[in-house]
Order: sequence, then C-alpha cells, then structure tokens
Amino acid sequence: MIRVFRPIPVECLKLLVFDLDGTLIDSAQDLCNSVNAALGEFGLGVLPEPAIAGFVGNGAPLLMRRSLALASNILPGEVNEDLFSKAYAFFLQYYREHKLDFTYAYEGVLEALKALHEIHDAPGGRSRTMAVLTNKPVRPARGICEGLGLAGYFIHIYGGDSFPQKKPDPFGLRSLMDETGATPDQTVMIGDSRVDVETARNAGAWALGCTFGFGPQNLMQTPPDVLVDSAAEWTRALNPA
Repeated sequence: MIRVFRPIPVECLKLLVFDLDGTLIDSAQDLCNSVNAALGEFGLGVLPEPAIAGFVGNGAPLLMRRSLALASNILPGEVNEDLFSKAYAFFLQYYREHKLDFTYAYEGVLEALKALHEIHDAPGGRSRTMAVLTNKPVRPARGICEGLGLAGYFIHIYGGDSFPQKKPDPFGLRSLMDETGATPDQTVMIGDSRVDVETARNAGAWALGCTFGFGPQNLMQTPPDVLVDSAAEWTRALNPA
C-alpha cells in the first residue's frame, strides 16, 4: 500500500538516494552474528537479534557501543573506551569476512531498480540518477552491493565514513546533490527509519519511508512524505501514472 502524506513532485525528480540496511537489503542476521561474535570474544553474553537490529541505522560505532552497553547492563556513555576500541575493531574484521553469509536483497528490490533504471534510459525518459547513502562503513557497503548485483544501478555508494558527518546530518545528501546538479526539490531520500527522514528534512529534500525494514517502530516519529510497504511499490510511487 502507498500512503501519501505530502505529494512528491515526481515529475521533477532528478536524484533518488537509497539507504542500504533495512531498505535495499536485509542484513540483520550478519550484523547480529558479527556483534555477538565481538561480545563473545570479550567475555560478554550474546544479545537477541531484535535488540541488536534496533540499534542499526546510526552507524557501526554506535551499534557496537549500544550493544556493549546492553550486554554489560550499563549506559552507552559508561562503556570502557579501551574495550570499545578492541570490540569495534573485532566487529569490523568479522563483519568484513561474513557480510554476505545471510544478507540478501529484499523481495522486489532488483526488479524495482531495474524498472527505475529503464525509465531513465527510455527515449523521452526523465533524467535521473540513483545513489546509496548509508551509515554503514563504505567498504562493506560497496562489497555487499557488488555481491548482490545492486552496484551497477548507482552512480555512487557512500558510507558512514565517506563524509565528516553521518546521517541524519545532511552533509552526505547535499554532497550528492552538488555532484549531480540536483536541487533539494528534485531529490528524494528512500529509507526505513527516522534517520533517513530526518536526513531528507535537514537537506530540504523529499522523503519516502519503507515499512518493511529495521526501523518501522520509529519511522513515523518523523513522518515521511510517502510511505510504502514493499520495494515493488517504489516504481509506482516515484513515477507519474
């Protein structure tokens, strides 16, 4: 189902920017396995997958810090910095080696990206560019997109370490606008959590929310302009009838 709260002028869109985790891909199992491997390495108990998945979206450092805090029954600010540094390094190395063990593209994602790409290439089609902006470190983000056959649809795949600030800071989204010559009114951010909606708002762009990802519990805290329940609905939501 497509729900419209504020109509996006889809005929004017030039830049479509996608979040990665919880939007294009379901990476929960590999992320949770990597976090729990790091916790186990340092003598801490494993956490349930829903608890870890709830921390996804604000970048890998905060994911690891919050997981350490929960496993230790303390506040994130109370986590020992030496422990955090070692656990985070272990997590990154483990995740780089296991990032595609269970991760997959959501149903309808490849078909939707192909359809949006074909509309762009068709005679008289609207000139549009697609990119990825995620808070995941850029190396595994690119590796996953390449491994799942997504990379070819995007002009850029940027991660949480590609810019000085992560989402919801608008730096990355504005950088993509500058690179592609798109204005905020010609740009839409597609994501599964309030982080993505706030990124769009902070950059003056449009926001399309996805209810099937990791962040549906907080997505409506900052309502997007349009809400969809599946990737298959992207094509219809982002193109005039």
